Amino acid sequence: MRVLVLNCGSSSIKVDIIDTEACKSVLSLNVEKINKEPKAQMNGEALAITSALDFDAILTWVMDTLSHHDEIKAISGVAHRVVHGGKKFTQACLVTSEVVAEIERLSILAPLHNPINLKGIRVAMKYFPQMPQVAVFDTAFHQSLPSRAHTYAIDQEISKKHDLRRYGFHGISHRYVSYKAAEYLSQDISQLRLVVCHLGNGCSITAVEFGKSVETSMGLTPLEGLVMGTRPGDLDPGLIGFLQQNEGWSPEQLDDFLNKKCGLMGLSGKTNDMREIIEYAAEGDEGCQLAFNVFCHRLRKYIGAYLAVLGGADAVVFTGGIGENSALVRARVCERLEFLGLMEDEQKNKLVQVDDQRPVQIFSKENSRIKLLVVKTDEELAIAKRATEIIKGNDTVNSIPKIPIAISARHVHLTRETLDVLFGEGYELTTYKPLSQPGQFAANETVTIIGPKNKYENVRILGPIRPKDQVEISRTDEYFLGIDAPIRESGHVEGSGACTLVGPKGEVYLKEGVICAWRHIHMHPNDAASFGVKDKDIVEVEVADEERPLVFKNVLIRVSDKYALEMHIDTDEGNAAEVRSGEEGVLCIGNKEVSLLKRKI
Repeated sequence: MRVLVLNCGSSSIKVDIIDTEACKSVLSLNVEKINKEPKAQMNGEALAITSALDFDAILTWVMDTLSHHDEIKAISGVAHRVVHGGKKFTQACLVTSEVVAEIERLSILAPLHNPINLKGIRVAMKYFPQMPQVAVFDTAFHQSLPSRAHTYAIDQEISKKHDLRRYGFHGISHRYVSYKAAEYLSQDISQLRLVVCHLGNGCSITAVEFGKSVETSMGLTPLEGLVMGTRPGDLDPGLIGFLQQNEGWSPEQLDDFLNKKCGLMGLSGKTNDMREIIEYAAEGDEGCQLAFNVFCHRLRKYIGAYLAVLGGADAVVFTGGIGENSALVRARVCERLEFLGLMEDEQKNKLVQVDDQRPVQIFSKENSRIKLLVVKTDEELAIAKRATEIIKGNDTVNSIPKIPIAISARHVHLTRETLDVLFGEGYELTTYKPLSQPGQFAANETVTIIGPKNKYENVRILGPIRPKDQVEISRTDEYFLGIDAPIRESGHVEGSGACTLVGPKGEVYLKEGVICAWRHIHMHPNDAASFGVKDKDIVEVEVADEERPLVFKNVLIRVSDKYALEMHIDTDEGNAAEVRSGEEGVLCIGNKEVSLLKRKI
């Protein structure tokens, strides 16, 4: 399948016709520096722009230029990058009039981008009226942010009224780059902790833990976080009120100032182009020197913070126009981070040049505990592949057999060594009752869990023994015990909560191992094939009853020939949804959102 990808940015238009099976562009037309000194290239060759400098005129010129090429006749759909999807758009979708209206409503949160994205959608619908159009959202990857990361510390009634939260952006790039880094490191993404720095005219940094975004620098709008081309990043909120009062600015004037006159542009007083910033700084320009220093300082600070959030990382990844091309920025940012296990190889860094043949390069020293990578991002390919999935699934819905739902109460998995300490050397667990998953059982044996604040007695052990100690609790249990338990897939206990376990023969202090289990569905490979999903996929699940629906986001698919079909949620989630063990559900997958329809036996 070939997909036309239209990526309209604040200062550029990127168009690619992507062969999604070959994973390559067969035709590209890019325009940069719009409204300044626009430059166009087709397949790398310069083109003369014959229209005025107005964005709408250039967009029309782009579509007219493409219409003369045979490749345009072979496309099966058009895909659009949309920056802000708000709370509603948690994954890509077909463009409808309702979708257009919602994207327009969200423009207040991304004034530099959503209106431009809509221009591309409307022009494409005019040129290709019968072609399926797909919107792929920059915010979707960050829907996995835990509440502690996405919640603003403001009155929660106001927050809920207006859906005020950290949404995050550049998600298409962050996700794509994370998977490319995992591929380069020859590891599954579900085993890695990464800090990904997307640095261009817009800049953001994301902590990716086992394939999920768990922290990101941009917030409700793309203004928050790092210093950017024309946006300031983090500001004291009091500064906003000060400017309104002392400059007499309207909300529109303030919005224009924050989005177009700050960042590198505001600091340098000359330019928002990092290449020019570095050039002028070398010539002694103090404004550009300040801009460079503030930019690098802010990024270094965020990297340190995100390494703390993750409890360490396997790699720090640089991408985007600045991240891929500025060895000087990378070098300055990595200075004085050796104490965190991050060691730059200066010579390797200078020689980095990523391209389609070598999309990932490493510039850390051999003994660096944390790898330093540069990855060539390819948002257009990522958008095209996601759109292909949507287009191929259009108007098809698979009815899937009923899924049993299980509520997981707090429980413990133990290693051989820990079991020996708690119950005596060589002790074997005895079966209280078999569990639904083949070979697993609830044991007669129980332990006491002691946290900094309280304790739980008679917590059941589940067998058989495991390679890692793991204590699974709910959010309510977390607060009762006083333990900071991250949401994790089973087996991922690195940097998780600590507790003491007490048995009849002894006690063990676990420095890590306490988690809140990521809600998930166990599937046999045959079930996964029926559903059209694969291991590590993330789906949305709607639990519906007669009175109200409840949507579970970020439900993990776990596939193994050792599993039986079953959805697992914890006691808090079961209580909230009024679901009990023994109920069943039906999972329906199609172009619409994934739905689990609850039914009482």
